[in-house]
Amino acid sequence: MNILVNDDYASMSQQAAAIIEAHICNHERTVLGLATGSTPLGMYEALIEGHHTRGVSFKQTFTLNLDEYIGLQPSHPQSYHSYMHTHLFSKIDIPLHQTYLPNGTAQSLSDECSRYEQTIDKVGPPDIQVLGIGENGHIGFNEPGSAFSGTTHVIDLAPSTLKANARFFDTMDEVPNQAITMGIQSILKSKRILLLASGENKAWAVKKLMEKKIDDQFPASALHYHPDVTLVIDQKAYSQIQSESR
Repeated sequence: MNILVNDDYASMSQQAAAIIEAHICNHERTVLGLATGSTPLGMYEALIEGHHTRGVSFKQTFTLNLDEYIGLQPSHPQSYHSYMHTHLFSKIDIPLHQTYLPNGTAQSLSDECSRYEQTIDKVGPPDIQVLGIGENGHIGFNEPGSAFSGTTHVIDLAPSTLKANARFFDTMDEVPNQAITMGIQSILKSKRILLLASGENKAWAVKKLMEKKIDDQFPASALHYHPDVTLVIDQKAYSQIQSESR
């Protein structure tokens, strides 16, 4: 596992975007696995800047998102469909039919999980999968205790995840308590993984990840099974490792 430590969130975001941009510019077709939340926003802004100022084209890029809330219509402002449209897809030249997210309002959620896993295999697997890391070590919405062999599935969100996501909603009652997520096995199909972490609130998770102890109660530890993982972080997320090395 490679680790790239940046001074701050802005430089971390720029570095992550540069890795993705380089791949797009050097390949005829690119499949990206994408994440949502606050951590990748700066990276998406940098990718949009590259499109507008350096002419980076996404016309031959396909995207597969990690997850979607159950029960939110794609048009809901807090759905991940809306998030991706607002923060990336509407600001670059990617054809929308080349963007894929799970359908959290499907009549049969089990069928939707199977369908999305098939889509991952048909369109991908991702050349680069972008991940964040939860304070409890979740990746995608794979909460502690998730099977490392799991494919796309429905998950009950942990209380800590609900609390962390509440800032995006007006009230706690509005936060969906379930999601469809790529499973850990689905994520590990990716050719390369970029794990982004920013801020002191992620420092414990980063430190635990770098201890290299594999434990299903810390889902991100499954990434040690993957041959090409790059951790792109800022100094605050690195702070607990840095303090121990002194």
